[in-house]
Amino acid sequence: MTSAFSLVVLDSITDPGKPDRPNEDRFGYNDVAAFVLDGATGLGDRQFMDGHGSDAAWIAEFGADRLAARLDVEADPKAVLATISAEARQHFEAVAGNQPRYAWPLCSLTALRATPNGFQYFGLGDSCLYLLHDNGQSDFVIPIPGAYEWEQHAAAKHIARLGGIGASGSANTDPTTLEDLRRGRARQNTPDGITWTFGIVPEAAEHLFMCDVPVHGGGAYALLCSDGLADLVALYKAYDAGSLVQAARSKGLAALVEELRRFEREIDPDGLKYPRFKQSDDTTAVLLRLTSAA
Repeated sequence: MTSAFSLVVLDSITDPGKPDRPNEDRFGYNDVAAFVLDGATGLGDRQFMDGHGSDAAWIAEFGADRLAARLDVEADPKAVLATISAEARQHFEAVAGNQPRYAWPLCSLTALRATPNGFQYFGLGDSCLYLLHDNGQSDFVIPIPGAYEWEQHAAAKHIARLGGIGASGSANTDPTTLEDLRRGRARQNTPDGITWTFGIVPEAAEHLFMCDVPVHGGGAYALLCSDGLADLVALYKAYDAGSLVQAARSKGLAALVEELRRFEREIDPDGLKYPRFKQSDDTTAVLLRLTSAA
């Protein structure tokens, strides 16, 4: 079955937060779908999955490859994600055995798909979607409302205690912060937690956030991105939803990443003005044009 709704990739980028660390983001697309996966920095004592730089990069790539092959206009995203997660769990446990939950690899997901009835968004975690419709209206969609504000609050407590992000550029090198992060990570994808992400827990797919995405004025531009690029709106307040998408169209995604890096590395490298857990985060985005033939 085909769709009268068209989704076309105009631009894409993925950029590591630090040149000496693996990029734990991935993106992908096919004729009817596009998505971004943002691997969560590992909190375990060691890496298990070889060949990708980190377990977070492994799960992001594992998911991206299979989503690109399996998402079509008729596929049930929940079923697709549950199957991929079950396969990932088999691969991980075959190598790693029984590990504490905080060491399980996971990532956020933000995705958009053309269906026979229109555009459909689905996601897990804190990656997001910005929309700029042809009539000038803008929208913001995230699976966990308030996620960015909560992380800024938690990062501010870390910054206040230590006086800055730290020389490593990452908060999880501090034992107290690492313990807090591990407690929170262990609750993800469990009934005791409030956060559901993509990884090696098939049951997380039952909590997939899904919604229809109507376009206004004949079409829209859509920006799928990890929380790295979203910081230009949520943390640095350099844009709102509509102006970010417009800047992606006019300047290009590479220019937006350069702007982000200036905030992170030059304007506020220690996180004193803009609290965060990392000096520079992996950043990935896909810019799309959405139209309807109807």
